[in-house]
Amino acid sequence: MAIEVVAQTRKLQGTGASRRLRRSGKVPGVVYGGKKPAVTIELDHNPLYHHLRNEKFHASILSLTLDGAKEQVLLRAVNMHPFKLEVQHIDFQRVSADEKIHVKVPLHFINAEQSPAIKEQGGLITHVLNEMDIRCLPEDLPEFIQIDLSQLAVGHSIHVRDLALPKGVELALRGNENPTVASAQIPKAAIAEEEEAAAAAAAAGVEGALAPAAEAVPAAADVPTVKQKAPEPAAPAAEDKGGKGGKGEKGEKGDRGDKK
Repeated sequence: MAIEVVAQTRKLQGTGASRRLRRSGKVPGVVYGGKKPAVTIELDHNPLYHHLRNEKFHASILSLTLDGAKEQVLLRAVNMHPFKLEVQHIDFQRVSADEKIHVKVPLHFINAEQSPAIKEQGGLITHVLNEMDIRCLPEDLPEFIQIDLSQLAVGHSIHVRDLALPKGVELALRGNENPTVASAQIPKAAIAEEEEAAAAAAAAGVEGALAPAAEAVPAAADVPTVKQKAPEPAAPAAEDKGGKGGKGEKGEKGDRGDKK
């Protein structure tokens, strides 16, 4: 069922008129396209703001009631206040049942937990795109396109041209464009931890290999004393002279006695 939007034709134009309109709780806008001229409109702010919070509102055929007459439109542009939760302006485009429309639709990702990247390899899946450009007839416009991640492994990616699109929907691409939708990789933090662990293990292995070589050449102080040859003590010089002198004096006395 189409989302309904109620609007009225806006009589006053200009910046000052738009400012007064906003102060009164209204939003200025425009509806254009089809075989009719563009019409400036005004809408109640609060109902419109709540519609904008609904994802479906951004990629669906809407039923616009303008001064009591209904027509099918697409949301084309929204201007928000820089820092207030306030809609400043809105654009709608009329659509025809027999003409294809070019629109962005949201992507919904499923089954990431069952993928080899997360379940077996400890990887991380990144959503590169959150919406995609398509072309289709208004009746074939999907609310979203579902992306199944159950077969995604680390080091691999899903591209736009890999997707199975709903019936009647075609990609709005130029030339050989094939943008990435999602990819799987190992987190950088995990890679850094593995590299640190590998470096620590390599360092431990080097230290283990060098340890026996250090033990094969012991320091001299580590050799037991029984294996060391003690140096021979040197005789005191005074004792050597004294000993020789005593023997000389005894000999001299003996010689003298013989002469007498």
